[in-house]
Amino acid sequence: MKSRLIPALLIMLVVAVTVRLGFWQRDRAHQKEALEARITQFENAPALPVGAAPLALKDVEFHRVKARGSFVADKVVYLDNRPYNDQPGFYVVMPFKLADGGYVLVNRGWLPRNMSNRETIAPYSTPAGEVEIEGIARADASRAFELGQGGSAAHQRIRQNLDVRAYAAETGLPLQAFVIQQTGKTGDGLVRDWPAPTTGVERNYGYMLQWWGMAAAALGFGLYAARRAGRRRHAPGA
Repeated sequence: MKSRLIPALLIMLVVAVTVRLGFWQRDRAHQKEALEARITQFENAPALPVGAAPLALKDVEFHRVKARGSFVADKVVYLDNRPYNDQPGFYVVMPFKLADGGYVLVNRGWLPRNMSNRETIAPYSTPAGEVEIEGIARADASRAFELGQGGSAAHQRIRQNLDVRAYAAETGLPLQAFVIQQTGKTGDGLVRDWPAPTTGVERNYGYMLQWWGMAAAALGFGLYAARRAGRRRHAPGA
C-alpha cells in the first residue's frame, strides 16, 4: 500500500506546484496589463515640469515631461550597439542643465555608426543657449547586454550602458534619478523613432499555459497509472 501511495503523493505535489506557478504567471500578466494601461494614460496626460526639486523615479517613470535649460555638450556619452532598422548606431545621451537648478540626463536620439571607424561620430547639431524640451521619463537610456564592465567604464565617450547614479558620481552633477527620452523633431539630425515600451505580458500568458499544461499532463499520467494498477490488481491470478 505504501509503495502505491508515494507515487500518488508525488503526482499530487507536481500538480499543485505547476497549477500554483500558472496562477502566479497569470497574476504577473495582470500586473503588466495594468502597467500598460498606466503607460498609455501617462503618455496622453499633460507633461510634468522637471525642475531643481528632485523627482522620484516611481513618480515620473513613463510620464510625459518637459524641461527648460541648456545642453552640456562636452559631457556627451554615445551608447553603442543600438540598432535602428537593422542599421548599427548610437544613442546620444547628454546632460541638460535645468534653468532653475540641477541637471537631468537626456537621451536625445539615434545616430548611425560609421562602419569604417567606430570613433568617428556622424554630424548632428546641439542647440546653444536655453531651450525647452519634451519627452518621456525613463529609468535609463536603454540597456544592452555586456560582459562585465564592457564599454561602460567611466570617462569613456563611447559606452555600452550608462547608469544614472554612477554617471552622477563620475561627473559630480546633481542629476535627477531618471532619463528624459526626448521626443519631437528639432532638425538636429537625430532620429527619435522610439520603440514602444513593452512589458512582455505575452510571455507570462505563454508560461501560464505551459505550467497548466504540465499540471494536466501530470494528472493525466497519474490517472492512467492508477487505472493500469487497478486493472492489474483485479486481473485473474493477481
